[in-house]
Amino acid sequence: MPNRYAYLGPEGTFTEAALRELRPDAPDGARVPCEGIPAVFDAVRSGAVDGGVVPLENSVEGGVTATIAELVNGEPLLITGERAVPVEFALFARGGAALEDVKRVATHPHALAQCRGWLARYLPDADTHTVSSTAAAARSVSEPGAPYDAAICAVIAGERYGLRALASGIGDRSDAATRFIYLSRPGALPGPTGADLTSLVAFIADDHPGALIEVLNQFAVRGVNLTRLESRPTGDGLGSYCFCIDAEGHVSEARVGEALMGIRRVCRDVRFLGSYPRDGRAAVTTPPLRPRPATDADFVEAERWLARVRAGRVD
Repeated sequence: MPNRYAYLGPEGTFTEAALRELRPDAPDGARVPCEGIPAVFDAVRSGAVDGGVVPLENSVEGGVTATIAELVNGEPLLITGERAVPVEFALFARGGAALEDVKRVATHPHALAQCRGWLARYLPDADTHTVSSTAAAARSVSEPGAPYDAAICAVIAGERYGLRALASGIGDRSDAATRFIYLSRPGALPGPTGADLTSLVAFIADDHPGALIEVLNQFAVRGVNLTRLESRPTGDGLGSYCFCIDAEGHVSEARVGEALMGIRRVCRDVRFLGSYPRDGRAAVTTPPLRPRPATDADFVEAERWLARVRAGRVD
């Protein structure tokens, strides 16, 4: 059977664009649109598809709640790839409509938040409604008897559903981008490339002063840079949180492996989400933590030194 890949649908979403970049050789029939992020996770977990793509975070609006909830609480899957996609929005309507005819606009919540300035300026009296994706908004507007007059979506979605652009480039930030992740069932990890990320969820043992610092210190003392740190309720009651972490490096590297072992020692639980190649477009250049960071060879030598000390050898 040829490989099949699930993504947040319908056709024409930014997620489909990310999948096309992550799996450029996949034929059209191999891409399976799903209604909602949980459906993508379910398709991968059940084996109905070989992998799936979902949005994880937006440069303006932050984390995608549905994706993070599945990663934290759902049956474990691995992140084995990522892609950052520039996000540009347009306003599409049915043929013959003009901007002054638009009274009800549909789009995804993240897209709505990124276009509020434009809407306040050009459509201040229009009602806005949120749906599962920007492509779902375009599809809904194209259907007979549609409850909406226009959709905020990607150009590819508006054109795919036969709509006409009333305005383009309507996002409040021209440099907005969304980070998408590729999901796989647990198995062999992608090998280290020298430009990788490791993702995990840390559940602190109990709420006490310095609990988060204990976790962060496991990375800091080993010279591992963090690119993302996000708190998330565990569902066990108010004040109970876990922390979603992205760290530079691969779990096969000594410094990263030791940091993960340290976190496991001080936390109630740790969920490993994967080590995978980093998309250069999503990378943020950071200064070195110190003039001369320790190398993997330094960690290996330190381990050998400790073994000699434990054996009573002090030469």
